[in-house]
Amino acid sequence: MTNPNTRTVQEYIDETPNWSDGTVVAATPMTVIQWRIWMLATAGKFFEGWVIFMTGVALPLIVLEFGLSAAEKGAVGAAPLLGILVGATALGSLADRFGRKAMFIIEMVIFTVFLVLVASSASFVWLVIFLFGLGLALGCDYPTAHMVISESIPSNYRGRLVLGAFAFQAVGALVGTMIGFFILKTVPDITDWRWMYASAVVPAFLVVIGRFFIPQSGHWLVSQGRLPEAEHAVGTLLHRVPKYPKQIHLRDPHVGADGKHTHKPHSYADLFVKKKNRRATILASVPWFLQDLGTYGIGIFTPTILAATIGMSSGGHARNLSEVIHDGMLAAKGAAMIDVLLIVGIIAAIFLADRVGRIRLQVFGFIGCALGLLIAALSVHFTGTLQIVFIFAGFMLFNFMTNLGPNAMTYLLAGEVFPTHSRGMGSGFAASFAKIGAVLTAFLFPILLNDIGVSMLLYLLVIACLLGAWVTWQFRIETTGVNLEKIGMD
Repeated sequence: MTNPNTRTVQEYIDETPNWSDGTVVAATPMTVIQWRIWMLATAGKFFEGWVIFMTGVALPLIVLEFGLSAAEKGAVGAAPLLGILVGATALGSLADRFGRKAMFIIEMVIFTVFLVLVASSASFVWLVIFLFGLGLALGCDYPTAHMVISESIPSNYRGRLVLGAFAFQAVGALVGTMIGFFILKTVPDITDWRWMYASAVVPAFLVVIGRFFIPQSGHWLVSQGRLPEAEHAVGTLLHRVPKYPKQIHLRDPHVGADGKHTHKPHSYADLFVKKKNRRATILASVPWFLQDLGTYGIGIFTPTILAATIGMSSGGHARNLSEVIHDGMLAAKGAAMIDVLLIVGIIAAIFLADRVGRIRLQVFGFIGCALGLLIAALSVHFTGTLQIVFIFAGFMLFNFMTNLGPNAMTYLLAGEVFPTHSRGMGSGFAASFAKIGAVLTAFLFPILLNDIGVSMLLYLLVIACLLGAWVTWQFRIETTGVNLEKIGMD
């Protein structure tokens, strides 16, 4: 029989104070530790945007230094995304076994080590291997950072704060592009790409240190039957001055009246066997895969597309170092202007996710992305100023709509539609499946740009976006405002 004096982890986190006349305060105050967790969790998305999107600026110099073919150029762009694909499942799912905090630290250690190795790569082969290792860490961060945030904060803040952390991917993309530009401008050299990657080493090391000073997830500890440790962790998480709550007495929401745990041992097969789990898996995975086709393709190769469409040195084919750096600076400035819309889009998503709902924003965003790509595709039919207007308008609309909708909502939904005991496994699988699309795009983009041209490539992405809208609506599960402990109960 349930002890009436006990509460669940989320009930403690969601508790709101009362005024003396019994009026409940509308919002739950966040503690210093909760804000610290959120800030440290933003780092993974920030570094992903920094490193992945900066590759678009670094790539021409890498091609020149190692003399890469189109396929090898694609391999460089695809390597970190392939690492994310593997890391999200292989490492991210370990958070269900070893705990959120352990993997939260380990992923950033791996990231820092491989940053140093990438910056010192001696050959094309080693560069690809080290970029893959970099991606492993970023892949682990997809489910882990989401869980660290969502399992530590009040339910009514979850959408805003998870998306707030995700917004730092766009900030990182802009910062990475700007750093690439300033390095090219300050010390024009063929090795500039090494300094671009090395610029993230010190910030990453500081994040490693910070992640040691947060508590373990109380939700995860309860799911492991470790109630005393969970009570201590929740007490640390909710530390206030003056102290409240003075004592923590937890109960496991997944223990039935007979005292037995309602969750059975789980495996990846469980994501597909039951109809409810299968629906959640499809919703979390397929639209994310379809949006990654466009988001990473456009994100990484915006400088390349600008050069191919607008035309730069030697018709878009720079022949020497000075031309590569000149074109790189021009493309970086254009890409930075376009990337600003990623930030504007995610800010809009933060304000609207808990009001409009995840599903509606994702569908609307997919349709908007399709429209933006269609406008960009039409740019090839014009010349001069009109061509530039079309491609910039199309890409800016795409970046705004993808972060308002699918790029933000797929990440948010994947960490919400699965129950606690399999959240790392489910969201990790979704992230891995999505990155198949990112890897395919990153590898094939340079080849397809040569073979079928910019216009046809963008038309194919339009179709992918419209398909993403359809799948989202067909398999919709709205999680706005839902208590995480209630998911998977029925």
